[in-house]
Amino acid sequence: MGSSEQVGGSFEQTDETHYGAVRTRRRGHVLEITIDRPERRNAMNADVSTGIGQALDAAEATGDVRAVVLTGAGDRAFCAGGDMQADASGTPFTMNEADPRNHVATLFRRMEACRLPIIARVNGHALAGGFGLVCACDLVVAREDALLGVSEVKIGLFPMMILPFLLRTVPVRTMMEMCLTGEPITAAEAARDRIVNYAVPADQLDAKLDWLLGRIVDKSPTGIRLGKQALGRVREMTTSNAIEYAQFMLANLARTADAKEGFAAFLAKRPPEWTGN
Repeated sequence: MGSSEQVGGSFEQTDETHYGAVRTRRRGHVLEITIDRPERRNAMNADVSTGIGQALDAAEATGDVRAVVLTGAGDRAFCAGGDMQADASGTPFTMNEADPRNHVATLFRRMEACRLPIIARVNGHALAGGFGLVCACDLVVAREDALLGVSEVKIGLFPMMILPFLLRTVPVRTMMEMCLTGEPITAAEAARDRIVNYAVPADQLDAKLDWLLGRIVDKSPTGIRLGKQALGRVREMTTSNAIEYAQFMLANLARTADAKEGFAAFLAKRPPEWTGN
C-alpha cells in the first residue's frame, strides 16, 4: 500500500510541521495529522496526545482547513494503544497526583470539541486506545485487513477511557464481546456493522480517502462547523431541550453568508462559492 507520505496525491501538498511525536501536512483544504512513532507501532504517550491536540488547534486557527485526516506512520499500525514498553514515558495508565488531568482524556475532549470533520485513515491495526481514536473520529476509511479491538481485559484492565466512544459507535452486543474477550475484529467485519465507513484493500486506501474528502471539502465550511458544534451539544441534552436548541441553531445558520450563498446557488442552478462565513 502507499505510505502516509503518498496520501492524497490529488491535493496540493505543503511542507510538514512537527508537534513532538506528531507531524502534519497541509493538502489543499485538508490537514493530515500523522502519529510518527512507527518503531513503537505509533503507540500513545503524552507527547502523542499533546501533539494531536496542538495540530487540531492549528487546523481550526487557520480558517482555511475544511477537514482533518488522522493516521499513523508506516503500514503496520494506525495506533497500537497506550505505550506499554518498560522504558515508556507519558503512559496513559498512570496519573500525576499534582495534576490529575490524564493526557488521553484531554485529547478525547479536544477531539470532541473540534468543529472540523476528523477522518481516520486506518493504515494498520488500531487497538485499545488506538481503536478509541478511531471511534472518536467522525468518519473512518480503513484497510480491510486492519485489526480493530480492545485487548485491555487480557492484562487485567478494561477500556475505561474510550467507553463513551465505544458506546456511541459500536453495536452493544459487538462491543460487549470485544470488551469481554479482548479479541479483535477486522476492518472488513467492522464495516458490516458500520463501525467504520469504508474498508478497502490496502492499495485502494488513499484513493478511497481522497474520494471521501472530495465529497466533504466542497460543502459549506460554516454549515459543517456549526453543525458539528450543535451535534456535540445535542448529544448531552434531553429531547425537549435539543429541539428547542435546534430551532435557534437552524435560524442562526440560515443567516450565515454560506447559507445565503447556498440558497442563491440552488435557485440559479450553479455551484456555490463558499466563503466559510
